[in-house]
Amino acid sequence: MIKDMSKNSHPGYQGIEATFTTIPQMFQRVVSENQGIETYFVKTDDKWNGTTFEDLQTWVEGFANGLKNLGINEHDKVAIIGTNCPQWCVSDFAIAHIRAVSVPVYPTLIPEQSQYVVKHSESKIAIVQDEVQLAKILPLLNDHECDLNKIIIMDDSYSGSDAITYSSVTALNNVTHDIKALSQTVQPSDLLTLIYTSGTTGVPKGVMLTHDNVCRNLLSIGELIELIESRYNMEERVFLSFLPVAHSFERVGGHYGCFNAGMQIYYAQSMETVIPNIQEVRPTFLTAVPRIFEKIHAKVMEGVEAMTGVKKILAEWSIGVGLKAAPYFQRDEKLPFFLGLKYNLADKLVLHKFRAVLGGRVAAASSGGSALSPEVGSFFCGIGVSIVEGYGLTETSPVMTVGHPEFFKYGTVGKPIPGVEVKIAEDGEILCRGHNVMKGYYKEPEATAEVMKDGWFHSGDIGMFDEDGLLKITDRKKSLIVTSGGKNVAPQPMEVTLTANKYVEQCLAIGDDRNFISALVVPSRENLIAWAEKNGMESMDYESLCADQKTYDMYNDIVEKAMSKFSRYESIRKITLIPQEWTVEAGELTPKLSIKRKVVTDKHQAEIDEMYVDKRPIASDELGG
Repeated sequence: MIKDMSKNSHPGYQGIEATFTTIPQMFQRVVSENQGIETYFVKTDDKWNGTTFEDLQTWVEGFANGLKNLGINEHDKVAIIGTNCPQWCVSDFAIAHIRAVSVPVYPTLIPEQSQYVVKHSESKIAIVQDEVQLAKILPLLNDHECDLNKIIIMDDSYSGSDAITYSSVTALNNVTHDIKALSQTVQPSDLLTLIYTSGTTGVPKGVMLTHDNVCRNLLSIGELIELIESRYNMEERVFLSFLPVAHSFERVGGHYGCFNAGMQIYYAQSMETVIPNIQEVRPTFLTAVPRIFEKIHAKVMEGVEAMTGVKKILAEWSIGVGLKAAPYFQRDEKLPFFLGLKYNLADKLVLHKFRAVLGGRVAAASSGGSALSPEVGSFFCGIGVSIVEGYGLTETSPVMTVGHPEFFKYGTVGKPIPGVEVKIAEDGEILCRGHNVMKGYYKEPEATAEVMKDGWFHSGDIGMFDEDGLLKITDRKKSLIVTSGGKNVAPQPMEVTLTANKYVEQCLAIGDDRNFISALVVPSRENLIAWAEKNGMESMDYESLCADQKTYDMYNDIVEKAMSKFSRYESIRKITLIPQEWTVEAGELTPKLSIKRKVVTDKHQAEIDEMYVDKRPIASDELGG
């Protein structure tokens, strides 16, 4: 049964008038409305340099003309492989203008994976960032079964013969095409992009998204941004792009969404410089995955812990006041008189300093990709930065539901966007129907049929609607743990609770066909070493530190306190510390940093088995009693 969202007492999204139905229409409108304003800033020689919207238009149309001269026609596929930068985004807009199809490829993929995407998508041209990415796909030029015939490199200093430089493509003018006229032939039903799902298991599948899919999503995102700007009286529109633009969350929410809002977009130098870049750029709006917010929260709390005397007492008091105020902010309610007085004092003395970590101008942010810990969300809300969570998948363009800035609850992901229906199947799976659902998987009719049934997309996620009609995600359907006692246990809530602790970097709960739940825990190296120095263990090497009983006692205490919120059968009972962090490069994480459960469990099978070597009698509650 579909939940009727219109009967809820709190606000939902009403939808805004469609001012565009294709990506080129959106681009041309934004450019015409923002003449003389700069965007697409990059940092060179310690200075942020931008490009005016009108120069950006010339750049896009010039590169589109070059692609046409290289033989790209309507519906042809063009791959883009690189990190976030103006050239990536110009390429994407240019491809859309000539009615071709973009195929984003994560730059973190190994050569075999990159080659698979380029070959399977039948891309005729690949645009690569540098020689590292060039080397990954270069063998495909000699593969007679592959459609790839040219490679363009964004690095204009490249002097080799295997690729064409980016600027030389823009300069190609043997035939001058009317790009604006050509862009007007693009239809809403045309394929805009093929996005290959990273997937935690199996071969990636190419998700086919149309202009209509993405543009309707953009209109909902645009309404969210307008509401945030209105509520927080934002006069400037500044955005820092750092999440992988190849992923649908950043692609639609950041690249398209913030451009559609006419924002000044800055590109972080790297993931390592995100925090200093945030403090330099001082964005007014931010999109991030929960791990970014968790790291910032841990750093702030670590600083508070290091304080002494009155300064520490004042900081802890201010945080406490913020946490008491957070529920009122989430409901857009005025603070009670005395709490308001306390909050204003706390903000003036302490809380504004915490906001300075995010540049001082961020009043609201969007989080997606995985669940945000309520503890972390409430902290940020309390210091004056409301984090609105949304939910969706690449297959849903990607937004399915999103929180509302005037009513949101941490642990939920809001209501369906206008024109989208969401219901819960009998087994708890989240189903979706609407304009946001993909056309299907490219050249994969059987895989498409598996997830599209009777007009409903089957998400593979388990969830429920709460009493306010807000969707709550429990876990991935395939991730559910079934213990030997027959209990179904969702690992995500336990994992999210543990990774909110500053000493825990990563966590994977285990327990299929076992009599209790265990976990592999990757410590936060920096924080564990700092702890060791305070406890007279600084002479130990890191692996020995992770294996030491004193370290295990500390982590067991963390787990015990965290699991006090869970019933006994669904709580972690034993852990093994893993010294080495799981990475994308090692194939243990997807590009959006989700843990590949099968890969990690296979790698650590011996450690897992060791946790279940136990001579004691099995308690009845472990058997599901």
